[in-house]
Amino acid sequence: MHVRISPRSAAVAGILLALGAAGSVGAQLRIVEWNVTNYESGRQTAFRTSVYGINPANGLSMRPDVILGQEFLTAAGVTNFRNILNTAPGSPGDWAAAPFLNGPDTDNAFFYRTSKVALLGVSTVAHGGSSPNHPRDVQRYDLRPIGYTAASSVLACYSSHMKAGTGGSNESRRLLEAQRIRDNAQALPAGWNFLLGSDLNIQSSSEGAYQELVGSQANNLGRFYDPIATPGAWHDSSFLRFTHSQDPIGSGGMDDRYDQILISSGLTDGSGLAYIGNASSPYSTTTWNDLNHSYRNWGNDGSSYNTSLTTSGNTMVGAAIALALRDSADNGGHLPVLLDLQVPAEIGGDTALDLGPVEQGALAETSLIVGNAGNVALWTANGIDDLQYTLSGSAGVTAPGGSFGDAPGGLGNVHVIEIDTSSAGTFNGTILIDSNSADEPQRVVSVTAEITPVASCPEDLDDSGDVGFSDILQIIGAWGPCGACPEDLNGSGSVGFDDILAVLAAWGDCP
Repeated sequence: MHVRISPRSAAVAGILLALGAAGSVGAQLRIVEWNVTNYESGRQTAFRTSVYGINPANGLSMRPDVILGQEFLTAAGVTNFRNILNTAPGSPGDWAAAPFLNGPDTDNAFFYRTSKVALLGVSTVAHGGSSPNHPRDVQRYDLRPIGYTAASSVLACYSSHMKAGTGGSNESRRLLEAQRIRDNAQALPAGWNFLLGSDLNIQSSSEGAYQELVGSQANNLGRFYDPIATPGAWHDSSFLRFTHSQDPIGSGGMDDRYDQILISSGLTDGSGLAYIGNASSPYSTTTWNDLNHSYRNWGNDGSSYNTSLTTSGNTMVGAAIALALRDSADNGGHLPVLLDLQVPAEIGGDTALDLGPVEQGALAETSLIVGNAGNVALWTANGIDDLQYTLSGSAGVTAPGGSFGDAPGGLGNVHVIEIDTSSAGTFNGTILIDSNSADEPQRVVSVTAEITPVASCPEDLDDSGDVGFSDILQIIGAWGPCGACPEDLNGSGSVGFDDILAVLAAWGDCP
């Protein structure tokens, strides 16, 4: 039996992150959270370069597939931003925008590449208003990667912009918003994944609103997790400077982790639709290029603590993109935050096996091919989960035991399947493949054969129903050395006089 098994090790995964997680290849499903600062029009060049510019020193480019945006002023502003995305040099030109929902203050917006994801629905899950309410609406945008149908591939994306400021009233308004978001996530359909992209305006993970989102409660179905596992007092912390996203241009400088993407438990396990990175590993405090994470504060290379974003010598994005990020932020603005998700594995290979006619009692084997059919043309091999599976055969079908794996983009694994041929007649059996395939977690492969009885009278060489002179003539015609030919009745390896004697001994009707 020949089986090719190709699971990706943690070390290899780290290398893949280094090459592609924040690179220009667009290998995964890239999600961006971005407060664009009171946007209605303008800043076209800054946004185009921020999104599709390429750092010549390392090849890195933002190139997202989904953008959750805040501080959009009008529907026209959403249209203008979508047009910027579609007309930027290097853009695939397939950007669409979700319907604009006008609320009581600046508003959320949602942009997505139609070749990568399908938008399933848009809803306002919490309405904002005057104090003591939170000031702005919270929207939820439900999507599914192209090519998938299962509930486990649905991603509910919450977008919010919480109340700014310190003190009891501001914190209470943020807490109320967090409670409404978690309550809504708790009631999502079974199997759905979710994330929150938000300008949280929270300075420390100890604040009640943040703990409402990430803390353990009696019901944790709606619980969020920090994918970079970095709690703390982020404000004015040099130690946590690589997590800062605000402010790249204003007088305050880079000293706050206001902008975050938080994810559901199902996105932290590395299986199916999942965060690319180790969600239990704290983000590096010494480098922006943390190979344990695809999460990035885009443009923050750690050299800008309490100052404007470094442009010349910016080791993450280079000078041109860094300058564009400063220009796009406007005064008091924000850097975009991004992370990458892998998409689930899909099972491919055989769905039926037919061994054809098999002689009763003979060894009957065939090959079963099982492989990862994830769409590497769309997601590349780096952006698709490995297929993991087991095989089990019904009565009379023998399949290899144990667990198997297959990375996307290969030829699949080959397994030898054997059937029981002890009884003549039509054989019908099955092989059950249990896997982590999102859309087909259990595949039933039919196994069929026609088992023919062994001839009761081997001396009837011409199958005439009796043994006679014509059978002797067939022996004479095959006279001499013979490799497993039917005329060699005594199995000597040669057709000769002894075989004629066998025919004479069985002369007459063949039972």
